[in-house]
Amino acid sequence: MNQLSIRQLIDDSRRDKRVHAGSLIITLFGDAAVPRGGRVWLGSLIRLLQPLDINERLVRTSVFRLAKEDWLHAESQGRRTDYVLTEAGRRRFEEASRHIYASRSPIWDHRWRLIMAVGELAPKDRARIRDALFWQGFGALGADCFVHPGADLSAALDALVAEGLGEQIEALMPLLAADSHVGVSASNADLVRRAWDLEELARDYTDFVESYRPLRDALRAAGQDAVDGQDAFLLRLLLIHDYRRLLLRDPELPDVLLPLDWPGRRARLLCRDIYHRVWGASERYLDQHLQLASGVAPPRGAALAPRFPDDDPLLSL
Repeated sequence: MNQLSIRQLIDDSRRDKRVHAGSLIITLFGDAAVPRGGRVWLGSLIRLLQPLDINERLVRTSVFRLAKEDWLHAESQGRRTDYVLTEAGRRRFEEASRHIYASRSPIWDHRWRLIMAVGELAPKDRARIRDALFWQGFGALGADCFVHPGADLSAALDALVAEGLGEQIEALMPLLAADSHVGVSASNADLVRRAWDLEELARDYTDFVESYRPLRDALRAAGQDAVDGQDAFLLRLLLIHDYRRLLLRDPELPDVLLPLDWPGRRARLLCRDIYHRVWGASERYLDQHLQLASGVAPPRGAALAPRFPDDDPLLSL
């Protein structure tokens, strides 16, 4: 396979200031390290990211910050250090993985999940609650009502507690409402337009598809394992990183609430197709280069199979 398109993607990532080192490390842990036990030697992490011009100092600074934010904790093994997922970090990754590797949009039960602010909240706490709920995909109907078509309300409140907002939970009321009894005189389509701004997200999904489709086409033409291990790993890492960044802003509305030509569907299928095509070579590369402080490679565990399920046929894009 001609490596030009992959090398272009890698070169673009080096120049692109939006590729934040800490966020990229989160992607690497979630996609490559979690299926292998959630533990990585710091030196191995530095070597894996070096081809993206992320230097040792930046990696060390980033993992230190992730440890302060309770994503990771350090465990010394002699003169070497492993970074290991905390329990809170593991829960965050499990929730993120459920969205990233889903084969299709969720099926809607025609009930809206509401979280209402019914008690007194300081402006700072209200803003923190809003930001935390937005991160979970909730939309806003005014300042005091947050809405989602399928969230687990108990899990949503637990996530607020994990974000340090436990004392503010008493000011919130979780509710379920049928799609025709949300308390606003609007159709579901109108409600979606009021609660979420999907236009910019649609443009970004379209840009994602246009950026990665030539790579997918080249992989299809070249055949299985035509790309070398390092490039396969880097392509997989950047692919999931870019896709995850989109999902962080996506409420993942059921298909019935989205336009027929919603580009997020094409992006999901494209991401899945590329991921399957580079998975084998990237896993062999990780077998050689992902290490623990003890010097051994962590067991592959669930990584023996690609993360995306096979129960949905790949569609032509």
